[in-house]
Amino acid sequence: MPGPERSPVLIVTTILTLLIGVALAIGGVWLIMLGGSWFYAIAAVGFLLTGILLLAQKPAALWVYALVVAGTLGWALWEVGLHWWPLAARGDVVFLIGLLLLTPWVTRRLDDRPPASPSDRNATVRRVSAFRGAGLPLTAILAIALAVAVASWFIDPTRIDGTAPGVRADVPDDLLGVPPGEWHAYGRTAFGQRYSPLNQITPENVANLQEAWTYRTGDVRGRPGDPEETTFQVTPLKFGNRLYLCTPHQSIIALDDTTGKEVWRYDPKIRGELALQHLTCRGLSYYHGNGAAAAAPAPAPVATASSVPDLPVAASERQTSDNCPTKLFMPTADGRLIALNPENGAVCTAFGGGTGQINLWANMPNVKPGAYYSTSPPAIARNLIIVGGTVLDNVSTSEQSGVIRAFDVNTGALVWNWDSGRPDVTTPLAPGETYVPNSPNSWSISSVDEALGLIYIPLGNQPPDQWGGNRSANVDRFSSSVVALDIATGQMRWVFQTVHHDLWDYDVPSQPSLIDLNIGGQTVPALVQPTKQGELYVLDRRTGQPVLPVTEKPAPQGAAPGDRTSPTQPVSALSFDPPPLTERDMWGATLFDQLACRIAFKKLRYEGRYTPPSLEGTLVYPGNFGVFNWGSVAVDPERQIAFTTPTYIAFVSQLVPRQDDKTLYVQGENRPESSLPALNENFGAPFAVKLSAFTSALGVPCQAPPWGYVAAADLTTGKILWKHKNGTVRDASPIPLPLPMGVPNLGGPMMTASGVAFLSGTIDYFVRAYDVSNGNQLWEARLPAGGQATPMTYTGADGRQYLLVVAGGHGSLGTKAGDYVIAYALPKT
Repeated sequence: MPGPERSPVLIVTTILTLLIGVALAIGGVWLIMLGGSWFYAIAAVGFLLTGILLLAQKPAALWVYALVVAGTLGWALWEVGLHWWPLAARGDVVFLIGLLLLTPWVTRRLDDRPPASPSDRNATVRRVSAFRGAGLPLTAILAIALAVAVASWFIDPTRIDGTAPGVRADVPDDLLGVPPGEWHAYGRTAFGQRYSPLNQITPENVANLQEAWTYRTGDVRGRPGDPEETTFQVTPLKFGNRLYLCTPHQSIIALDDTTGKEVWRYDPKIRGELALQHLTCRGLSYYHGNGAAAAAPAPAPVATASSVPDLPVAASERQTSDNCPTKLFMPTADGRLIALNPENGAVCTAFGGGTGQINLWANMPNVKPGAYYSTSPPAIARNLIIVGGTVLDNVSTSEQSGVIRAFDVNTGALVWNWDSGRPDVTTPLAPGETYVPNSPNSWSISSVDEALGLIYIPLGNQPPDQWGGNRSANVDRFSSSVVALDIATGQMRWVFQTVHHDLWDYDVPSQPSLIDLNIGGQTVPALVQPTKQGELYVLDRRTGQPVLPVTEKPAPQGAAPGDRTSPTQPVSALSFDPPPLTERDMWGATLFDQLACRIAFKKLRYEGRYTPPSLEGTLVYPGNFGVFNWGSVAVDPERQIAFTTPTYIAFVSQLVPRQDDKTLYVQGENRPESSLPALNENFGAPFAVKLSAFTSALGVPCQAPPWGYVAAADLTTGKILWKHKNGTVRDASPIPLPLPMGVPNLGGPMMTASGVAFLSGTIDYFVRAYDVSNGNQLWEARLPAGGQATPMTYTGADGRQYLLVVAGGHGSLGTKAGDYVIAYALPKT
């Protein structure tokens, strides 16, 4: 007797099940050959058998598939436990196919009758359904799977709950002479704490914050010649009744602090055709006019703009001022340092020999405008302005010097220079001499302790980042370090290296935070240095010796030809280094891209953190995006804690042998000659490097979420007090669902004395407030663009405390571009 007629749904389901089986079989066998899990091959057998039975219209297909669901559920729980997102990736396709199999269009077409016989031609037909016959076991196991899924929604195995201590130290509100309601430097003070003593906004009332005003700069990326990394990352300054900020295209703007109205704007007229990889300004520098006299050695002649042809002149056809008791300083993308009068935006002509600017290309090797400039605000120390700079990353071995220079704030004369390639000589170079090419540079923000007479400078690497076979002894000594220099002379007082012979682009990206810690009844002047690899080194800032223990631990070996690796790497007692990745940590939006990620994982070289770059491809985790980046952390000097924003994204680094110094191995031969420098080509080195995030074919990270957290740590003990995933994928997924997966952050946090922390740098467009004591989110507000900057807070002329957020987006993160400066405050009473 013929069975029931096949329905279109049954036909489609049969084909789909067989195709899934074939795909899992191919990928599963491949994974087994690489030494990976057998699950996918076994599941393939179940799918194929189910498909064959569906083809024969046998109800046994539902029994077999029930075993597939049960096996998948058991395997998933064994691998990841009750962790929703990893569970979902393993079971989503399996569960949905199970639901499809239970639809009437499938079950009613399955022949559940016994074989017809001459003696029993009138046998009763026993129908199959979701709740009868062969459908019942599948219904039951799907119900169990659903219950497990629901239970996992309420469990977060990555979460650490705890409570931060209360006030443990008495700190004056006007620390370093900065009034409580003002913000004088990138990290508020020269200590770089990102902490404000203001307490008008509290955990109890922060939910009442309202937008007070919005200002738009009119400066948005997208102009001809803009690099991808054209970003609005500024943290404004506040002193008097004004706010001061800079824009990506280098305009300097003063705003009224209570209304947001523009007071003045200065355009430095940046020259065109610059060899830029980055176009940004993270902030300005403020000199309040109380510095002591300059110390020996005697200043060198002023380096004026005319030293480099075609460099614009700051004072030409612009308002000028001979008398600037206070000054704003702005480093420009074409290699100038400009001094302005904060009152009116006039150029301070006494600075730079009558021009109001100095030329940072003076004595610099390999001159190529745009290839060297400071994306971060210089440090003010006594009467010196101390400047580092960024160089082109991984373009060639013939880049500019990473020299650190100190200039007189009033005249612009060079007082000293410290070059990590020639560290023992700090007297200014004579005209015609050049600094050491390609020496490790400092592109981030420095911190200053004037009482100790020291400036603390985070250092990067010599290009190329991923191959160091030709590095000199000095380069290996200073790469990826924090160095303390004498403010008066530039002489080095100590150096602490965070990565030995760095091959992973783990340059020190964050401003050091200075804080006095109470440890064992003693007050220790400390320095907290966040790093890309997740370590927070807590050092005695007088000597560079660890306050919290640092242990040298064995590191993977086996560098590329001509290179070497360090046998050990320094690990701090306070570390946000994630556990090493394993195959079971692989993730994807579906079962299939998760399988592809497992295959990719097994094909890459990976022996944990510090696995050397390789020709076959190395998994770098944490990736060079950094657990911490230029946003750094916020430290509370009273509670003695750090508020942190760890991010975990894996990268893939693959060395590509170079045959010459002209061929493009990474970007291709079709790159226009007039385009920006070829990132990662490493001209002059034996290898180019292919570097990318470790993602699936669908563009989602191959490692399971969360990818971003907020966390607090006790700086006196190294204990992580609490840690919570943070942010949603609302603005990063095709469907704008606010799924709280924990997303990457780029931009720093800020804390206040009242126990509230603020953060805007997540890749979803929100500014959020948190309770410092336990990490609970207290408030959020939607931003019109990506908020990849560090918020700040101040007291306005009206006596209210304001929260200030910049929303301008970030190029490489793909967040929405904008030009917004937004102030929030509590309602007027």
